[in-house]
Amino acid sequence: MSALGELRSLRGERKGGAGAKRDRRDDRAAVFFLAPWLVGMVAITLGPILASLYLSFTNYNLLQNPRFTGLDNIERMLQDTNLSSSLVVTLLYTVISVPLQLAAALLIAVLLDRGMRGLSFYRSVLYLPSLLGGSVAIAVLWRLVFGGDGLLNAFLAIFGVQGPSWIGSPNTALGTLIILHVWTFGAPMVIFLAGLRQIPRQYYEAASTDGASRWRQFRSITLPLLSPIVFFNLVLGIIGAFQSFTQAYVISNGSGGPTNSTLFITLYLYQKAFGSLQMGYASAIAWLLLLIVGAATALNFWASKYWVFYDD
Repeated sequence: MSALGELRSLRGERKGGAGAKRDRRDDRAAVFFLAPWLVGMVAITLGPILASLYLSFTNYNLLQNPRFTGLDNIERMLQDTNLSSSLVVTLLYTVISVPLQLAAALLIAVLLDRGMRGLSFYRSVLYLPSLLGGSVAIAVLWRLVFGGDGLLNAFLAIFGVQGPSWIGSPNTALGTLIILHVWTFGAPMVIFLAGLRQIPRQYYEAASTDGASRWRQFRSITLPLLSPIVFFNLVLGIIGAFQSFTQAYVISNGSGGPTNSTLFITLYLYQKAFGSLQMGYASAIAWLLLLIVGAATALNFWASKYWVFYDD
């Protein structure tokens, strides 16, 4: 028995050794295939992030070596009225455009969910603005629509109405960008539509049997069961709104619009970084934006426990 036990033990050791070698080969293969992503993560993402953190405490203009200045950039931000204006404009843009976009996306998704011929075609057409909304071409088109001699004023002139330059007036310039953002509702619409398809039909059948109206069904069934999808789109929408840049840059020619009415914080950051070559100060603004987005995201996650319902 002792000889048999030793033989089994020896076989186990051999098997374990072969298994360990195979695991090591698998680990090396995994590292090999992950290497491009790891290099990109360090060189393209993590490296510049850490570099910007250091530059945010320096005075750097790309032509000379960075000079460490401590908290001077932070003190400067506290006294920068243009930065304050850009924060107000960005917050106003986010607070108004994101809920309107989600409401439009949910409305269209509910209509499409009822079923119709050519659903794939309509879904593709409605999703198309999301692919083009952040492009330079669409921003230029928006100038042609809302300019002083644009298509909108040409349409109003048919009825004898003399419209203003919608993108040239401080009262309406930001509104045109909000409309552009709402128009690109395709991405959240597709996600909403996928979520609606996951809601069991028997819930609506039971509610109809009990005499619940369509609005009551929407309020008591659709919204609660769709709340995780709403939360997901809300978080992504807020992050995307804070990062908006191309539309404001093209429509205002990089100036921030009349009386800085379309001066997003990203546009102001660009002006400081590449217009004035104040890379240190621009890096500080970038980190301020990162902290604001992080705080907004954390606030959404904290508040989600009061209105987001998960099916356990």
